[in-house]
Amino acid sequence: MPDLTAPDGTRLRYHLRGRGEPLVVLPGGPMRASEYLGDLGGLTGHRRLVLLDLRGTGGSQVPARDDSYRCDRQVGDVGALLARLGPGPADLLAHSAGANLAVLYAAAHPERVRRLVLVTPNLSALGLATTGEQRRRAAAARAGEPWHPAAARALERILARGGEGTDEDWDAVTPLYYGRWDARAERHAAAEVAQTNEPAARAYQPAAAFDPARTKAALARLAAPVLVLAGELDPGPRPETAAEGARLFPGGRLVVQPGAGHYPWLDDPRSFTSAVAGFLDGRRQSLRATAP
Repeated sequence: MPDLTAPDGTRLRYHLRGRGEPLVVLPGGPMRASEYLGDLGGLTGHRRLVLLDLRGTGGSQVPARDDSYRCDRQVGDVGALLARLGPGPADLLAHSAGANLAVLYAAAHPERVRRLVLVTPNLSALGLATTGEQRRRAAAARAGEPWHPAAARALERILARGGEGTDEDWDAVTPLYYGRWDARAERHAAAEVAQTNEPAARAYQPAAAFDPARTKAALARLAAPVLVLAGELDPGPRPETAAEGARLFPGGRLVVQPGAGHYPWLDDPRSFTSAVAGFLDGRRQSLRATAP
């Protein structure tokens, strides 16, 4: 697998999958190895995915300084990867917490971004967050599921502790993040612990990493089209939060994938691939799409 050197000397691993024009992919988690993204529902049939293992995850080296895990301090890592690919602007896709890294990169280097796709994004870098009440409503919409009572009780414990929960609580709410809690989803969720650098995850996105007012002002000058793809059932971000984020980009567009959770390429690969590939090719999306 190819490696590159970050500005501070940390060796980073990236993975090439598929064919076509390159699409740089930043994983979420936070700080989960890119392996969990798989082929993004078959997107490899349309684009050559360039999946970065963030520092300290997957095949990338553990950095010398733990404070370099902070999201804003990894912007240079993205720049090093894009420089490896060539001098022109690139297409970027980021999932979940990886969206904060992509947003900060786009704000700092708008000329290097051709198109940007934010999949079920965490938008803390823009000062946006999903509320506890929004999460409760998302959970209530799944009331017919056999796992729902345990998930709802665990969610209340997590919210009562300000977002902190036991391992058992997080296990109980995990089905909320999948549109279908089936064997495939269970396998995907079970791999998370081994794929995630937990100390790095805790260091990734403190409030000090973000300056939302400054970032929003910078993004007002971003010429690149931006797709924000939300899952209809995702407890975070909720579609309304994703819509608010999409409105902050001059070329922003929202797509809500019906029946999808936080990992929409697993819930309906065909719909996900159609929406993302269509956007990257300049076509309008056929899902529930709105110009926010």
